[in-house]
Amino acid sequence: MSSFSRLVRFLSHDGRTYYGDAILPEGETDISKAQSARIIEGNIFGEHQVTDREVDIRTLLPPLAPAHSGTVRCLGLNYVDHAKENNLPEPKYPVLFFKPPTSLSGPTDPIPVPHMAQEMDGLDYECELVIVVGKQCKDVPESEALDYVLGYAVGNDLSHRDWQLKHGNQWAHGKGFDGWAPYGPGIVSSKLIEDPQSLAIWTKVNGETLQNGHTSDQIFGVKETISLLSRGVTLMPGDLIFTGTPGGVGMGRSPQLWLKDGDVIEVGLDNVGTCVNKVEFARNYAKI
Repeated sequence: MSSFSRLVRFLSHDGRTYYGDAILPEGETDISKAQSARIIEGNIFGEHQVTDREVDIRTLLPPLAPAHSGTVRCLGLNYVDHAKENNLPEPKYPVLFFKPPTSLSGPTDPIPVPHMAQEMDGLDYECELVIVVGKQCKDVPESEALDYVLGYAVGNDLSHRDWQLKHGNQWAHGKGFDGWAPYGPGIVSSKLIEDPQSLAIWTKVNGETLQNGHTSDQIFGVKETISLLSRGVTLMPGDLIFTGTPGGVGMGRSPQLWLKDGDVIEVGLDNVGTCVNKVEFARNYAKI
């Protein structure tokens, strides 16, 4: 589908924002290590070309511009060990919820924690494989599902467990605060990742590995997820699907481990790279 290999959106030293195909150092697969990219011209979901013009990367941005980002769908309890650590049975159907587009942020952006999310403990991390839909589709059979994938990224489904679970099962609220879905560091083409169920995935907090999973342990794999979510529902180019998290989240630990102000979270995915985001608690309310 795509002519790029590793799509990035970035701010250059000339002050302009570009789409580009990341140029990685020899032997490197982590897009976050790219220092330059070849400019992409055209429609990233359609006809486009990777030019020979190389531009330095100053800052990696969310891989898709807001105008190109669609619906943000997310799966809960999609890894066997994550269901076990929550003492829940494996779901027979995907546990689906949505995040607002304002939750999306970039691979190095701070994670803002508003006053509402500071009123009690419960701030948690979740590393996730993110599917980026590349073509409009509906009622897709599993055998054709990967044909509609633009590529893959890694994301962090930030969650506040008290708001998610203790106050009326407010999943959308407990997971939907601004900036609570950082993803990136780019989008690796599906032509480079032919089997999305063959990837290691992890989370580190302040350098300590807390999640160490593998996409082969997903209950609903990428093909099945796309097929199920497209039944009677049109998926559009730019739609994002966060596909759930492996075991090791803070809520499932004993004692439970909650994120604090200043914590640095790294989520990573084989052959894609890492997002590194710092937790920043909101300070005093603004005075009018």
